Amino acid sequence: MPPTTASHTVAGSGRDLLEDSKLSSFHRRLTVYSAGGPFLDGLILGVIGVALTQLGPKWHLGGAWEGLLAASALMGLLVGGTVFGYVTDRFGRHIMYTIDLAAIVVFSVAQAFVTGPEQLLVLRFLIGVAVGADYPIATSLLAEFSPRKHRGAMLGLLTVMWSLGSAAAYLVGDLLLRLGPDGWRWLLACPAIPAAILVLMRMGTPESPRWLLSQGRTEEAQAVMRKVFGPDATIDELEVPTEPARLTAVFRGVYGRRTVFVAVFWACSVMPIYAIYAFGPQLLTAMGLAGEGSSNLGSGVISLVFLVGCVAFLPLLGRIGRRPLLIASFAAATLPLLALGLFPGLPAVPAGILFAVYAIAIGGPTLLQWIYPNELFPTEFRATAVGIGTGFSRIAAAAGTFLTPIALESWGVGATLLLAGVVSLAGTLVSLALAPETLGRSLESSSSA
Repeated sequence: MPPTTASHTVAGSGRDLLEDSKLSSFHRRLTVYSAGGPFLDGLILGVIGVALTQLGPKWHLGGAWEGLLAASALMGLLVGGTVFGYVTDRFGRHIMYTIDLAAIVVFSVAQAFVTGPEQLLVLRFLIGVAVGADYPIATSLLAEFSPRKHRGAMLGLLTVMWSLGSAAAYLVGDLLLRLGPDGWRWLLACPAIPAAILVLMRMGTPESPRWLLSQGRTEEAQAVMRKVFGPDATIDELEVPTEPARLTAVFRGVYGRRTVFVAVFWACSVMPIYAIYAFGPQLLTAMGLAGEGSSNLGSGVISLVFLVGCVAFLPLLGRIGRRPLLIASFAAATLPLLALGLFPGLPAVPAGILFAVYAIAIGGPTLLQWIYPNELFPTEFRATAVGIGTGFSRIAAAAGTFLTPIALESWGVGATLLLAGVVSLAGTLVSLALAPETLGRSLESSSSA
């Protein structure tokens, strides 16, 4: 019989283990394993921008081809997140937890052997599918094991790792391109190394007991609880729906409103970020902030400042509400983009300061990209919602990445950055209108209709 209750307690204590347990070595390991996917995303999306500085002239690529190659992985993320979010809710978080990273290893190595942009385009798309699949898998699994007190920091660390991966792309890329005219091959293949390590680390990770209970698999859920929390851990009291995930559930009623909020704020926060990350060298050169041969290192510095912003906001996730953090930091990130767009001829120092202010301030919305969808949707379609949010955001990111080189060629850097500021402003206004508060609530409470 399907379970009607599923609270996770130590026998006789009445303490909810999944929500109120202390941070353990298991939680730390799971956070590191799950953070590997965002690290790879930042690395994979970052290396293409660096590689194109060598590939563009070599293959005589125009702005449209460069935009397609940079955006192809994002389109794969759209497919991977949307499709495999639903698959994850139907068949479990554990099944795909290692398979998706193994695919990244294969496709990354294959990039080193391409002979033209068409082949690279296909492989970049397939890598994007694998990375997109990992988001709903890894974040749902992590959220469903996280204690409420530490959930924000645990999920927020995934964003920190994304920024670290992007910074690594520029710094490692600058070194690998020095190997010669084929340095781009080593650069595009390098994500295979951390992906292979993560495949080995993730092996043996247990399935989410919340998901097992939603499928009526009580004994397996109990076994996982005892394995993770000790022989006295029991399961009772918490009602868990046992209906299979339906893709349409995230578009109906209160969940439809939440889906709109997540999709729009996520899209508006990542569209400028991905454009800057993918074409940081070109943007810096166009603004006169980097000389020949130094634009990649300059972009690496920008990526490190993004990382500083994420780390700076991380301690605030457990201290102030999700809503005020999102609105205030979004607004603070919008102003420097608008200023850079309106005054593209600013001297290097004030322009650099404005870039730094944006990079730090956007850390707030960036951290909340994976926290909000995991807290706002129930277990039976949590991964589906994360996947759809990922998909919508990547449509915007792909559009921004594809249009950026074209906009730079056609309109110049000022109009390009002004458009980025308008997109960020839209995200601020949507957050002001729709952002809910979930701080301190259990997953069951925050995700209830």
